[in-house]
Amino acid sequence: MLIAWADDVSPNLGVRALGRGSIDLLSAAHPDAEFEVMNYGSRPAAIDWSPRTLLRRRALRSSGMMDWLASFDLFWDTRSGDSFADIYGLDRHLTMSLIHEFAAQAGVRCVMAPQTIGPFATRRAAWLATRTLKRSHLVFARDPRSAEAAAALGRPVDALTTDLVFAIAPPGPDAPRDVVLNVSGLLWEPNPHVDYEEYRRSVRLVIEGVRADGRSITLMPHVLDSSSPDSDLAAARAIHADYDGEFELFEPESLDAARGALAAAQVVVGARMHACLNALSTGTPAVAMAYSRKFRPLLAELGWDDVVEVRDASSTSSAVLSAIRSPRLAERARDAQAEGRARIDRLRSSVGALA
Repeated sequence: MLIAWADDVSPNLGVRALGRGSIDLLSAAHPDAEFEVMNYGSRPAAIDWSPRTLLRRRALRSSGMMDWLASFDLFWDTRSGDSFADIYGLDRHLTMSLIHEFAAQAGVRCVMAPQTIGPFATRRAAWLATRTLKRSHLVFARDPRSAEAAAALGRPVDALTTDLVFAIAPPGPDAPRDVVLNVSGLLWEPNPHVDYEEYRRSVRLVIEGVRADGRSITLMPHVLDSSSPDSDLAAARAIHADYDGEFELFEPESLDAARGALAAAQVVVGARMHACLNALSTGTPAVAMAYSRKFRPLLAELGWDDVVEVRDASSTSSAVLSAIRSPRLAERARDAQAEGRARIDRLRSSVGALA
C-alpha cells in the first residue's frame, strides 16, 4: 500500500500524524499489508515532483514510473490533509493530481483519505479536482464543508469522518505541563492569511493574560526546524528570547514526544490546526487560533467550538483567554476525543473491504 503525501520524517508533525494514523488504520484491517510512503521529503526514485517531468515519464514506459505505481494494491492519497485545494498554488495541486491520475491509469485502487476538500479558486483547479474525485474508488471528507465541496464537483463523498490523528492510540504519561502554546511560524511572518503584526500582538496579549492568571507556559513548535521559512521553531525561539527564557521551550524530537507533551498539558493554544487535533486526540483541551476555513467545521463535528478567528489583537486574545478560563474544558475535550475515535471506528468496515 502506498501512503501518499505523508511520512514519518517531515518537519511538519501534522504530516507525520497523517502518516502514522493512515498506517495504524490500514494495518488494523490488513495486518499483513506492507507500506511505502511518498512525500516531498521522501521521494521515491521512480517519481518526480515536476508536472512536466511526470508527463514525460508517463509517456516513456522505460522510465519505470507506471510499473512502480502498478506494484501497489492501494494508493492512499492524504494530500497532506489540506492540499486538495489551490490555496498553496496550482503547481502543487497539479503535481499531486497527476500522480493520483497515473496511479489510477496503472490499475491501482485509489482512495482519497480523510481530508479537507477545497477551496478551488480557478476553473483549472476545479477541473483537476473533479477528475481526481471521479477517478477515486472511495472519497472520505473530514468535515461537512469538504463534503459539500465534493458534491458540488459531482462526486459525493462515501463517508464524512474526521482527521486520521484519531486513529493513533493515545500516548503514555509524560511530565505534567500547564499551558502549551504553539506559535505558528506561518503566521508570525508576512503571509496571505492574516495580518502578521496583529497575530504577534495577539500571542503576546495571550501570554500576558496567562501570566496574570498565575499559570505556566511551555512553548512548543509543531513544524520543526527545516529549510522552510514558516517553521514554528524560529517564532518560538523569538518569544523565548523576548521573555528572557522565562518559559520552557520544548522542541519535540518525534511525533511521540510531541503527543506525550500535549497529552500531559492542561490546555493547548495553537494556530497549527494539527497541534490542536493532536491535543484533542489525546483528550487535552485545545483552543484553536484559526486562519482558514478548515478549522471550524472539522472541530465542530467533534462537538468542539473553542475556535477563535485571528483578527485584531484585542478581540482575538480576549476570546482565547476566555476559552482557556471556561469551565468543563477537560470534560468537553474527553468528549471530543471519544467522538473522533468513534468516527474513525465507523470507517473500519470500508477500509477492511479494500482488500
